[in-house]
Amino acid sequence: MTEILIGQPVLISIDHQQAGYNENYAIPQMGGYAERVERAVELVEAARSAGIPVIFIQERHARTLADFGRELDGSEGVHCVEDDPDTRLVELLQPWPDEYFVPKRRYSSFFGTDLEILLKGLGARTLVLCGALTDVCVHYTFVDAHQHDYHVRVAQDVVGGSLQDAHDASLRAMEYLQTGALRDSSEIIAAFGAYDGAPRPPVRSIADGATR
Repeated sequence: MTEILIGQPVLISIDHQQAGYNENYAIPQMGGYAERVERAVELVEAARSAGIPVIFIQERHARTLADFGRELDGSEGVHCVEDDPDTRLVELLQPWPDEYFVPKRRYSSFFGTDLEILLKGLGARTLVLCGALTDVCVHYTFVDAHQHDYHVRVAQDVVGGSLQDAHDASLRAMEYLQTGALRDSSEIIAAFGAYDGAPRPPVRSIADGATR
């Protein structure tokens, strides 16, 4: 079986936003969001305890809709508009002061963002993905990470798609690209617990340069 963590791991929480709780939202989505959020919180807490960096991704768009491009050509309506309450990250999945937040305007967490620069700075080799939607933002992020030569793992019980069949097909497609990519969150949490990496760095104050 393929090793879960190779080199420096980074956990990426993709689009855990309030919209997931809204059954009548502008984009179709599978049920079970609340349960997946609970498992995502467990993943994040395990990563924090192990000193593994966590990056939080948020899709958001301008109110003018100028940055949507072709995103509205398919089944999705206007979504993730800035300042909309549904666009906010869920309360339990927000970055701590010493963690990382990356907004995005398209599906992939890499496209037009600072993610790649940040990952290089962290020395990342393995990316662990969770979030939504499996067949859209998670899948596109996976593909770009794969093409950037990262080892990628997907917490398959902590991702949800637009529809069940699209979710299932996307998981199969990701496993096709990297054998062993799909893992249960319990396996990942165990791997985080066994990880022997660098300790969590101190938080440095911008005001006075002090650490705390």
